Amino acid sequence: MSGGDDSNPVNSTDKPRRTSRPRSIKRKKHEDPDATEPILPTKLIVTERLTRRVRRSPNPKQTLLPQTTWSAKDDLKLVLAVQQCCDLAMVHKCVKFSQKHTYQEIEERWYQLLYIPEISNPATAAIANLTLEEKSAIERKALWSSKEEAILQQVEASSQPKIDFFASLLHQHPLIFYPARTPRDLMIQWERLRQYSLLADQSVQPQNLAESVLNFSDVEEQMTDEELLSEQPDPVLQSEMRKIDRRHKLEIRKLEDEIKHWHTMVGGPDNGPFSFDLDNETYAALRGRLVRYLMRSKEITLGRATPTHQVDVDFSLEGPAWKISLKQGIIKFHGGEFFLWNFGKRPIYIDGHPVIQGCHTKLHHQCVIEICSLKFIFLINQNMTETKPDKLTNHSGPSTSGGGGVPGGPHGGK
Repeated sequence: MSGGDDSNPVNSTDKPRRTSRPRSIKRKKHEDPDATEPILPTKLIVTERLTRRVRRSPNPKQTLLPQTTWSAKDDLKLVLAVQQCCDLAMVHKCVKFSQKHTYQEIEERWYQLLYIPEISNPATAAIANLTLEEKSAIERKALWSSKEEAILQQVEASSQPKIDFFASLLHQHPLIFYPARTPRDLMIQWERLRQYSLLADQSVQPQNLAESVLNFSDVEEQMTDEELLSEQPDPVLQSEMRKIDRRHKLEIRKLEDEIKHWHTMVGGPDNGPFSFDLDNETYAALRGRLVRYLMRSKEITLGRATPTHQVDVDFSLEGPAWKISLKQGIIKFHGGEFFLWNFGKRPIYIDGHPVIQGCHTKLHHQCVIEICSLKFIFLINQNMTETKPDKLTNHSGPSTSGGGGVPGGPHGGK
């Protein structure tokens, strides 16, 4: 058997088997086995790769420009001011920018406009894009140079120059005055110089502060009591004072009359915490911190008074009562005893015990009634209750305990 026979099993077993591995590159479905790929020169391939790499890599010379708050108008103001006075300190004091800048910021911005093209070129383009009205408004407010002020100072202060004189002055010196100046601008600047005595024919006399200014002690020594007492009173002032005094007295009398009117229902403050002086027509009293409510009928309503709703006891006179209901409850004298019914949403506390809505309780002498941080002391006129006992024994009030009569317990209805 020849060695080239492929059917030999020994030769077939000696060949290593090829294991299947996942390929990362997929071939095309219709691939021509006879077709050969074009061979490109090695230099071309390297050049193409380098070109792509250079495009993707950032430029190492590219620098990030600092963010600035200077606008085109501010740059124009800075340039004009420096050209006029040639002094950055004067620019910092006299020019008003859109934002407040320090002297170091102004100096740094001027350096950038001079020596950094990446900043100066966009700033110059932004200034060129300004409208004619914006440029003229900024140029008219440019600082005055020393040469311009020197020409204006030669005009005499005693003369009264007109607008035509400044127009001729502007025509005689076209190279000194800024092109945006008008005769009216020159006239206003000349008047400003004359006001501060800066013209050539004006002079300011220095004041002797030692002689002109006096201390308070020196003035006090020069004044005498006789001079003060010898002054005659002003008759106009005296008449006005009398009118004001008479008006105040009328107001006091009116208030006194109103106090008497209020005493018919509300009493004034007492001397002691439980002392009171009630007449024979008063059953009891509710004494608060500021006012005292008098109970002159067998039944009174408690609550908050409004223009359309009136109650016998208005808690708003004692303090803040906006949380109290319009009709918070009633106090009734029945069978020689006093009872309180609560009709409002807020509970009423009797000596610390709550009486909720729809419930009632008995009141005793000197008990504390509290509603929405307002505290009152219930004072009973013992003489009145003994001489005029209640005869309406069959009268019944509202109750939540289910019975028709008036409860007698301290916290009935609960």
